[in-house]
Amino acid sequence: MLTLILLLRALMFKPEAKEEKVVEPVSFDKEKAVHDLREMVLCKTVSNADYSLEDDAEFKKFEDKLVELFPVVHATCVKENIGRRGIVFHWKGMSDEKATVLMSHFDVVEVDESGWEKEPFAGIIEGETLWGRGTLDTKSTLNGCLQAVETLIKEGFTPKNDIYLCFSGDEEISGPTCPAIVDEFARRGVNVQLVVDEGGAVVQNVFPGVKDRVAVIGIAEKGMLNLSYTVKSKGGHASSPPAKTPIGILSKACCKVEAKPFKANFTAPTLALFDTLGRRSTFLYRLIFANMWLFKPVLSLIGKMGGGEINALMRTTCAFTQMKGSNGRNVLPAQAEMLSNFRIMTGETMESTVEYVKKVINDDRVELNIVNGNNPSVVSRTDCEEFEIVKEAVGETFPDAVVTPYLMFACSDSQHYGRISDKVYRFSAQSMSAEERRTIHGHNERITFKGIWEAVEFYLRLIKKC
Repeated sequence: MLTLILLLRALMFKPEAKEEKVVEPVSFDKEKAVHDLREMVLCKTVSNADYSLEDDAEFKKFEDKLVELFPVVHATCVKENIGRRGIVFHWKGMSDEKATVLMSHFDVVEVDESGWEKEPFAGIIEGETLWGRGTLDTKSTLNGCLQAVETLIKEGFTPKNDIYLCFSGDEEISGPTCPAIVDEFARRGVNVQLVVDEGGAVVQNVFPGVKDRVAVIGIAEKGMLNLSYTVKSKGGHASSPPAKTPIGILSKACCKVEAKPFKANFTAPTLALFDTLGRRSTFLYRLIFANMWLFKPVLSLIGKMGGGEINALMRTTCAFTQMKGSNGRNVLPAQAEMLSNFRIMTGETMESTVEYVKKVINDDRVELNIVNGNNPSVVSRTDCEEFEIVKEAVGETFPDAVVTPYLMFACSDSQHYGRISDKVYRFSAQSMSAEERRTIHGHNERITFKGIWEAVEFYLRLIKKC
């Protein structure tokens, strides 16, 4: 009887019929879109937690370049600088009762040029590909947004509601700019009903048994915690070591934590993803995802054993990234340290994470200290007009893709908007291969012309619905 129930539920677990719509084409200056993004890449806007190492001239060059590239936006919208490196445009709509915020950031991470095939800030174009740091993360979405606004203003379009374009220059270092912008909006009483920032993209071969292209919209993001572990000793000569050395104690603590992964936590964003994509998977996976009430332990075990993205969707993850001992090869360290990076699941906190680790290690010789971090974001609603607007714009831009909510592993500035809005969505409007995704924060970051144009198309469609 149980087998029959499982099979029947799997057979009935099918995707909803897709409504066929006539998608109207959008037009814009494609040559300008490529040219302008290249001009932005030429600005070496590398942010650094040590502000003295930043090149202020490059950031000013970028802001001045925006004036040159988007004169209509500057002539029509009210521009102001908020926070340390914030550029905010207010495009007045026919109503100011509610507002949309379109976000991006123009700072980029550091570059090890020795690992690049082409100069990262030279804006090199090869065929229909633009190379450079920031092409994907995220000057491309900033460019797409401004191209769309410039185009629509020229066409005489006025949005139904106020639109704010909010660009930050210190997102990569979790800087104070975005929190300052949110504080200012709260002070002014801006009724932010929709926020769109970087996040998921259009990807393929990322979910078991699903070959279709998938457009993933982040409705929440995991928290982040860097936790340090310290063991102190009297030091001494390595020729007569104690029974337990500081590094040995730390190594044992590391093994304990890795051997005891956090419990699986099937949150709303993860369940929404499993429901949408599970219906399009092979029969074996449909059997599992149609009967989550029975197979959650199986999924948990698969994730625990295999790690990777499926595992990260289900639990708080831990990655040990740094360890330090003595500088001398024959000297016992007076203090040994290691560090782990956690990505915290919705419903958990930095404090609960530390408590779990402390319990697992169970060794008072290991001192735990929070270096930095943030709790998981608010989970945004999907049962509202605003989510449907974003979903429609995504579907019209990428008509062959399956659109689904998901939980974002990385952190973004959009987490701060959870204080004033429960409709914050994370989507980078580009098709990305696995290889292209690996170049984000890595070597040889680059974007195709098609990817540049997709971002513009998405924002043109989205803004017309706002």
